[in-house]
Formats: sequence, structure tokens, C-alpha cells
Amino acid sequence: MSSRVAQVKPSATIAMSMKAAELKAQGKSIISLSMGEPDFGTPAHICQAAIDAIHDGQTRYTAVDGTPALKQAIIAKLARDNSLDYEASQILVSSGAKQSIFNLLLALLNDGDEVLIPAPYWVSYPDMVRLADADPVILNTNDKTGYLITPSQLEASITEQTRLLIFNAPSNPTGRGYSRRQLAELGEVLLEHPRILICTDDIYEHIWWGDDPFHTLPQVVPALKDRCVVVNGVSKAYAMTGWRIGYAAGPAELIKEMRKIQGQSTSNPCSIAQAAAVAALNGDQSCVAEMGKAFRQRHDWLVPALNEIEGVNCAPGQGAFYVFADFSEAIERLGLTDDLALAEHLLEKAGVATVPGTAFGGPGHLRLSFACDLDTLKKAVDRIREALA
Repeated sequence: MSSRVAQVKPSATIAMSMKAAELKAQGKSIISLSMGEPDFGTPAHICQAAIDAIHDGQTRYTAVDGTPALKQAIIAKLARDNSLDYEASQILVSSGAKQSIFNLLLALLNDGDEVLIPAPYWVSYPDMVRLADADPVILNTNDKTGYLITPSQLEASITEQTRLLIFNAPSNPTGRGYSRRQLAELGEVLLEHPRILICTDDIYEHIWWGDDPFHTLPQVVPALKDRCVVVNGVSKAYAMTGWRIGYAAGPAELIKEMRKIQGQSTSNPCSIAQAAAVAALNGDQSCVAEMGKAFRQRHDWLVPALNEIEGVNCAPGQGAFYVFADFSEAIERLGLTDDLALAEHLLEKAGVATVPGTAFGGPGHLRLSFACDLDTLKKAVDRIREALA
């Protein structure tokens, strides 16, 4: 096999979900808190748009970078929600936000380039950077810093090889985000280093309950807009994970090269899913608020419930649908080696699937998804409590 693929680890979230599915197939009672997938159905008006598209014969190839209708819906969304103006040549629609990021990395990076990645990070970032023959540089944070990087930390991490910063807020896995003031301070550092581009992964934008309204970096620091690639999609906000529609907005020259990568790999995203995404972005947004309200209610129950368990310390989040809880004391008390062993212990002894924090650059932690109903969460916490007793 290639040396490139030898550097890459399988996705920890997918691996845990597969193991949980295997145990379920054996007849075991398993509660999965491992996948980041809303438990809500895709709203009816979005599904109807897909059905209508099929009946209208929209089942053929589209332009590689997305239909004109979806590009215009994305442009309208970015103007409406983020006060950002783009043209069609600055938009690329992909088969999920993950592909948008992958296209960016392959189009931008060269051997020896460095990519700054705050930790805890989404599991795929470092390995996607490695697949692009570049080097991930991890900026570690912890609960004392609110799992956020600081301007001084960012400045200290920049070298002559730094080419890109991947920025995800609210974060998978911590649920933490940055205030407008914090974004402005980070922006001041980045303005001093014009070679660095920024990928701002805003996929959890609409699942947010921080004190400040959500802001994306180029919205706060307009001078950085021409160096930012804003990545988003419909998977999380509209419960459309399986529809596989993500998008990127950025400098036209870079988007053109990203389109070239996509044209030689997957070509266009699903035509029917694109029609559904138009309905999602242009239609009634009340479904987004309703789902966001439910996620917050689950978060507000789960955090104190976990903190009541001996050996568990769970900091609250401000968005997304994950908590990133510190189980270090529980690991030590049980005589386990690390968080990977604890995740195995909980899966086998409690029938609860979680994801080890090591996969996110946060050893000693577990990521628990609350993208499930409250009754399921309560059962899961009861099982975890018993398994740690």
C-alpha cells in the first residue's frame, strides 16, 4: 500500500459506531452516543423538494461545482446570516463539508507546508492534512482555557512553513466557540501573516447558544475575507446528514482549483440532494430553531448529570451536540490504561458507545453526542454511572 495511506488512521467515530452496530446485531442492548447525527427526520418541505425534483427529471449530471439555483441559495444564505457577499465563481458545492475541506487541502498545500489545528479537533483534520502531504501542527488547549486558543498561542505557533489555519467553532468535539472580541484578537495576529489562509468550518453555526450571536471570522475581520474559505453545509442544521451536501465560499482563484480537484474525483454532488438543499436554505427556518432548542435542553440536562458521577468532570458547551468530558479520575480509579480502554469498558460493560478523546487530541476525555432523545440520554448516563461505580 502507499506510504500516504499508511500515515492515516481510520475514523474513530466511524470505528466505534461500527463496533456498536456489530454488538447490536449480536442482540446486545447498545446505546450509541458516538455519532454526530441528529435524531430528527429531515423536515417535510425539504423531502418534498427532492420528490418534486425526481418527478421533474432532475436526475442527470449537474455542473461540477453545483447547480445555479443552489449556488444562489448559498450566496443568499451567506449574505443573510453572515453579512458576507460572494459571487457564483466563489462558491463550490460538494458531497458534504468534509469533501469541501479535502478539496481545499489538496488544491492549496505542498510538501512541507504546515497547517495549524487547534485541539481538541475533529478527528479527520490531521489525517486529511497528511493525505495532502503537509504537516499538521497541533495547538493544544484544555478546560482551563475553555478549550480555545489564545492570540499569543497562535502567534507562537506560526513559522515560515505555516500555510493554513483550520478553525472550527462551535467545535466538534467540545461545543465551545469564540466571542466576537476573541475572534477580533485572533484576526489581528493573522493580519500580520499574509501568507496564511484560514479554513473556517462553520458546520454547527445554527446549533449555538453562546452569549454572543454566532459570528464567522471574515464577518468580524473583513480584511481577512479574501484569505478565508468558509465551509458549511446542510447536514447538521437541517438533519440532512445522508443527503451529503456541503459547500465552500472563498477566493475565486482558489475555488477554481478546488473545483478542478472535485472534477477529477467525484464530479458533481447528487442532483436530487442539491434540489433539497435549495429548499432547506431558502425555505422556512423555524425547523432549525426548534431542533436547536431541543439540543440545548439535552445539553443542559447532560452536563450536570455527568458532573454528578464520581471521577467525571464535564465543562459546558455553547453549541453543536457534543460534550467533551474529562474521565481522567475515573480511568485512574478503575485501573484502566487510558481513554481508549475506558471507551471499550463502557461499550462492553455498560452497552454505551462513546468516542475516546485521544482521537480528538484530548487524551483522558470521552466525546458523548447528545443527538438523541432525552430518555435515551438518561438511560445512557445511568449505565455509565453503574459501570464506573
